[in-house]
Amino acid sequence: MRIAVASFSHETCTFCPKPTTVEDFEFGGVPRGQAVLDEARGIPSYINGFIKVADEEPDVELVGILAASRSRGGSSGSWLTKECFDKYSNGIAQGVRDAGDIDGVLLALHGAMAATGVPRPEAEVVRRVRAAVGPDVPIMVTLDLHANEDHELTDAADGVFILKTYPHVDSEEIGMIAARCMVETIRGGFRPVQAIRKPGIITPSVFQGTGFPPAREIMERAREWERKERDIYCVSVAFGFAYADVPDVGATVVVVANGDRELAERVAQDMSDYIWGLREPFAGKRLPKTEEGVSRAITAARAGRTPVVIADHSDRTGDSTHILKELMGQDASNFCVISIADEGAIEEIGAKAGVGDTVTQRVGGYADCWSGSPVEVRGKVEFLGDCEYTVTGPMSRGASMRLGRVAVLGLGDNSHVVITPHLFQLLDDAIFPVIGLDLESLDIIAIKSRVHFRAFYNDVAGEIIEVDAPGLGPADLTQHDYKNKPRDIYPIGEKWRK
Repeated sequence: MRIAVASFSHETCTFCPKPTTVEDFEFGGVPRGQAVLDEARGIPSYINGFIKVADEEPDVELVGILAASRSRGGSSGSWLTKECFDKYSNGIAQGVRDAGDIDGVLLALHGAMAATGVPRPEAEVVRRVRAAVGPDVPIMVTLDLHANEDHELTDAADGVFILKTYPHVDSEEIGMIAARCMVETIRGGFRPVQAIRKPGIITPSVFQGTGFPPAREIMERAREWERKERDIYCVSVAFGFAYADVPDVGATVVVVANGDRELAERVAQDMSDYIWGLREPFAGKRLPKTEEGVSRAITAARAGRTPVVIADHSDRTGDSTHILKELMGQDASNFCVISIADEGAIEEIGAKAGVGDTVTQRVGGYADCWSGSPVEVRGKVEFLGDCEYTVTGPMSRGASMRLGRVAVLGLGDNSHVVITPHLFQLLDDAIFPVIGLDLESLDIIAIKSRVHFRAFYNDVAGEIIEVDAPGLGPADLTQHDYKNKPRDIYPIGEKWRK
């Protein structure tokens, strides 16, 4: 039993200014052939889930094709160029053709990709693979919880399986579910049928954490259906990615059942109705703005609830200066802003100073109108060099993080600003000793993240404060001028804004 494995994954913020290119993917490295499997083994991921199932089955051979899943800047990249999309989607399809006899294809995709001239990229990837393998070879797809998808994907694929956790700590589990379904389908013991629904709701990422209601209750209802009905194999809910201006934006329900399409349709409708009933609490929360959020963080730090994590969830380009400016304006101390994305500032620091020197430098505030304005800081260069470390926290444990050249400036009063070349999302504490900082000495950590950081910092932070600073990923979705969204989607469709 030979099963091809490939990945093409990108979470595209279409409101960001810079298109995503081939160079952005090649910068992070695109494994091909056996390297697809070798580089994934042992690291929690969909593909490692595929590998675990194959290791259990003596008659299963995985065939690595291509894995384009590490793009420079991550979700700070806007629309994929047509060249970029074609290179990797066609590369997967051709790789499958070149692999010889293939019994199935496992695709680790994302679901929130947006590509120029391609309305539904993931469905198109599957269609191109389908053209390569023919109608009878099963294709199973794994997706991120932030996926935007509709029936075009389920029409093309035999099974679609979506993460149930945010922070995403179940990617390996979902990979195993998809792989087991594939193996049983090839053996003839499973006949996958699917049902799909679009509840008609769009929600900001920051509201989608599955540790809190109503997201927690939605996922528990999905698990309850899986426990209750023997022929229901997997009930998936994608909450969607609101910052992609695409036709299928918003929540999606996909049910995979064994042969019983009527049951799949009934469960999918139940889940869709349940989500619709929770639309107001799901889409209508309020978060503190910058000044209020920073003030609350300083108060919490003075009360000893340290470290206080300030999560700037809306900065999608990484160069926003609103939190840094407010921390300085409110005379905070013992803080670290990690990070400000400014490759130019790093180059300027390197050209005029070395570690131990004091510099005056303008940082951030350049990418778009929501980034704020550059902030002039004066501080000692505490670190300047390439930064690479291994993730030790629950998210992507064992993965190598290669950030490129990084600068750290000490501002006095044990306060620091970390400057990275691109948007950086803090997942654990592994970076701190590498760049010479002591997490335990800090009262406040200001980061650029929505929910993923919670997988580690829920158990570490004394308090977490999500701040709705200006940015391209706001909680208030009315900030954006959508051109392609469904007209009736709640709460920003024309029907709801009258």
